[in-house]
Amino acid sequence: MQTDFLWPFVTIMVSAAFTPGPNNIMITASGANFGYLRSLPHMMGVTLGFPLMLLIMAFGLGELFTRWPQIHDVLRYLGAVYLFYLAWRVATAGRTEVKARSRPLNFLEASAFQWINPKGVLFAISVIAAFAAPGPDFYQRISVMGTIALMTAFASITTWCLFGMAISRLLRTDRALRIFNITMAVLLAGSVILLFV
Repeated sequence: MQTDFLWPFVTIMVSAAFTPGPNNIMITASGANFGYLRSLPHMMGVTLGFPLMLLIMAFGLGELFTRWPQIHDVLRYLGAVYLFYLAWRVATAGRTEVKARSRPLNFLEASAFQWINPKGVLFAISVIAAFAAPGPDFYQRISVMGTIALMTAFASITTWCLFGMAISRLLRTDRALRIFNITMAVLLAGSVILLFV
């Protein structure tokens, strides 16, 4: 297998994984509101969900999107609606709500979200097109890409969760936490709007 694609792919994965986007904004809010242990199922859902989506797309679903772009459009709009719902959940989270009814995303919700996250779906299609050309080493290359995606997703999502936890130490009052949650919700909603501009 040729390895000339590795460093460019790693560079793109790291830059995409660590920049703010829906997953990172939600996990930062989760870390601030629920802590590391309660956010762990959400983190694992992203960590395993994105590489799994990447692999499935590489093995044929990306071609489906190419042939019928309407499917992608439907997913994009469903993703936007769900992101607005998640922004509302983040905005309304707070200490009293945490005890009563609020909770972080679970593993299945976070995994399934990868399929309607417009940033993630577009990114997966792009890197597959750029780095997974059909050839004798296709399956090896896809396996390496999936492994790198898993490692970068875990590193990124852990970093953003810890960042949220660090910020939570500054959010000692309900008012400060409310301002933080509303700010994160606005950023999350803003990321949706940017995807359609």
